[in-house]
Amino acid sequence: MSSFDLLEISKHAFMYSFFIYCASFIFFAVAVMGRNWSNRNPEQHMRKWGRIAFTTSSIGLAGHLLYFGTRWAGGTHIPVSNMYEFMSFLSMMIMIAFTVVFLIYRKTTLGLFALPIAIIVMAYAAVFPREVQPLIPSLKSIWLYIHVTLAATGESFFAVGFAAAFMYLLRTVNFKGTDKSDRRQRRWVEFTLFSIIIVIGFIVAVFAFRLGGYETVFTREHVTTSATTGVSTSKVENVAYTMPPIIAPYDSTTDHMESFIGITEPLFHAPSWIDGITAGRKLNTIVWSILAGIIIYILLRLIIRRSLGELVSPLLKGLDPDDLDEISYRAIAIGFPIFTLGALVFAMIWAQQAWGRFWGWDPKEVWALISWLYYSAYLHLRLSRGFQGRKASWLAVIGFLVIMFTLVGVNLVIAGLHSYAGTN
Repeated sequence: MSSFDLLEISKHAFMYSFFIYCASFIFFAVAVMGRNWSNRNPEQHMRKWGRIAFTTSSIGLAGHLLYFGTRWAGGTHIPVSNMYEFMSFLSMMIMIAFTVVFLIYRKTTLGLFALPIAIIVMAYAAVFPREVQPLIPSLKSIWLYIHVTLAATGESFFAVGFAAAFMYLLRTVNFKGTDKSDRRQRRWVEFTLFSIIIVIGFIVAVFAFRLGGYETVFTREHVTTSATTGVSTSKVENVAYTMPPIIAPYDSTTDHMESFIGITEPLFHAPSWIDGITAGRKLNTIVWSILAGIIIYILLRLIIRRSLGELVSPLLKGLDPDDLDEISYRAIAIGFPIFTLGALVFAMIWAQQAWGRFWGWDPKEVWALISWLYYSAYLHLRLSRGFQGRKASWLAVIGFLVIMFTLVGVNLVIAGLHSYAGTN
């Protein structure tokens, strides 16, 4: 079978596994919500549909593994070298981590929260270019593959820990309470849900304008001066926007712009400290993500006429909060040593081989270290200070938001040695 055929199989396997995961999520929702409407035995209803949902998710995972295997066989390297491949691999590992934890604890409701994380990560992956890209020299190392795969595996268990911790908060926060503590807890739960919707807004905005074929092109003359010779050179750079330019690149001119709702010129130009021809595009993407997220959130609130947390909380009645707290801790405890090896130890070995130094304060390195220190503090407080329940759950939720900023925000916002990852 040719490489082209394998890559075609890989592409279709990715798409099919995505839709199967969506179907599995629906079955998990039927299992959890349908028990409230079951006239016979609610627990029997939940077990029956829980088995159907888990079987469906396992079929989706098999398709996901097929995607990974055929893309690896059809390419020239393990498919983790750009953002599309890495986020696809991360979503696959989240499903593997969910499967492991589900088989241990048999908590059907966990699928109602873990599946959306995998689905959102897969959809986020589909935003980036899917072509198999040749490796730059620094990526041609076995240490890179070990570093990336282990880091993603650790992060996948953090994702399951986040899901269980957030379920704990939704289960225990008093959405009817009127005192200051209850109101503060509700606000932070809602902010967490809003943060997730921002990521969904990014995906929706990218695909909406991509389907519409929108494009605007900017041109800028970039002048660089050699530090050794003092000689200045200039070159003309072009950048294409696939979203309407609320913010254009700094010191650029419009080469071609498609009108959007009557707007024919950029609303703003990026400030001088946000330099670089692609920096303005990244900032523009962030603005559109926030706007799309706000619109989606407002529409949801208008439809349901209450907070999102208040809508979801009743689904978790009957669950033991202590079980959710234990699942969250165990998932993070499994993921932490794997993440330590992947994101730090083997990453530094690769950095020494690729760039001749173990540590260079690259933004991605710094945020990987911040993530590791954060989860180190979580485990320390959990084991030595007795942080359990709500305190530990909030730590787990915030920790995964840090992980997501490391994966999403750093790549979109901050330039560095990891910018090869398909975001420019």
